[in-house]
Amino acid sequence: MSEIKILVVDDESRMRKLVKDFLVRKDYTVLEAANGEEAVDIFVENKDIALIILDVMMPKMDGWQACKEIRGFSQVPIIMLTAKSDERDELLGFELGVDEYISKPFSPKILVARVEAILRRTSSAAQEEKLVAGDIELDISAHTVKVKGENVELSFKEFELLNYFFVNQGVALSREKILNNVWNYDYFGDARTIDTHVKKLRSKLGECGDYIKTIWGMGYKFEVES
Repeated sequence: MSEIKILVVDDESRMRKLVKDFLVRKDYTVLEAANGEEAVDIFVENKDIALIILDVMMPKMDGWQACKEIRGFSQVPIIMLTAKSDERDELLGFELGVDEYISKPFSPKILVARVEAILRRTSSAAQEEKLVAGDIELDISAHTVKVKGENVELSFKEFELLNYFFVNQGVALSREKILNNVWNYDYFGDARTIDTHVKKLRSKLGECGDYIKTIWGMGYKFEVES
């Protein structure tokens, strides 16, 4: 396989080695960083990093701040690792544009499976396909979105959510169904994760955010009024 670089960021060398060993077995190239500052520096120097696995609690610069810094100029997929299981932390992570959220202790095999799922969805855009709904244009292959001809920056997960809405136009979708399909694994989180993403997505789409209708007590429906 062509070289795919993954940046593993954790202040515990033992944890970095554990994750690295499992990723290397799958032929990924792994770069390491021991804190947030180092992670940002390495990411800036290596433009071809495909995904970041980022711990929360670290010296010098924690995972939240590192995520903010990176999100300032890149939408690279980020998996956040944390020893905490507080849902407020999880919601904060999604607010910052985190794509997946895994609590320690975790199974390395599950982590690798999630890495593969994200990279598969990122590269599955091999087919050159453009979807149009109202004033929104979704370019699957380029992973870009235009609203009224203007480019709009979406996180990886926001793009996946919008794509799911596109292919299910006019269909009432429950929060659970959205979680199962967009997150693509058994997600043990709060359905408010969906509300957080929809709120940000609506904001970024401007007037076109009205295409996403709320179905009270159930979920959402994507509909373009003719």
